[in-house]
Amino acid sequence: MEVIEQHLTVSRTARYYSIGPAPRDARAVWFVLHGYGQLAGRFVRQFESLADDRRSVIAPEAMSRFYLPANQRDTVGASWMTREDRLIEIDDYVRYLDALFAEVMSDARSPSVTVLGFSQGTATASRWVTLGRAHADRLILWGGEVPPDLDWARARDRLARTSLILVAGSNDRYITPKVLDRDERRLREHGIACAVERFEGGHEIIPEVLTRIL
Repeated sequence: MEVIEQHLTVSRTARYYSIGPAPRDARAVWFVLHGYGQLAGRFVRQFESLADDRRSVIAPEAMSRFYLPANQRDTVGASWMTREDRLIEIDDYVRYLDALFAEVMSDARSPSVTVLGFSQGTATASRWVTLGRAHADRLILWGGEVPPDLDWARARDRLARTSLILVAGSNDRYITPKVLDRDERRLREHGIACAVERFEGGHEIIPEVLTRIL
């Protein structure tokens, strides 16, 4: 008997965290997307140095949660997607982030928008800015790869007015100089300009580097 794969769209409740003023009172809004196995509530605290009376930071949480190994700092983490049913999961998180953007920015007064993705969140951020409805003035991909299957024609069009920055630590075990050079070359081959920011450190967010990027 044939097994038929089918899909059903359902409503879900997503969680996000914010620090700083409400977006309607901010001159700049940052959307920060966590990495694999992280939760947004802890991740957003790494951006407390950014949040002031002019800058709002919004941290959405991926909706696929799972239990981490017992030796991890947290007992539960989240993932934006896996390779299983990946195209549906990409569509789902792009719609989720679009809905969050519309909700958060509904009464904002045209602030600048920065999207930052860390680790696994870099692929999510890249796809959201490319495929979604939100516009980012700046896209920061920190400690993660540019997805090789990105819709490059659409990405070139969507990123034409977006400042793109690749950030990686000198000792990042995932984003080595070779990987960073490959991503920079791939972007330029597709007509997408980018800047590169390297720092002394590993696979981590460092407040001083954030300040330098600002």
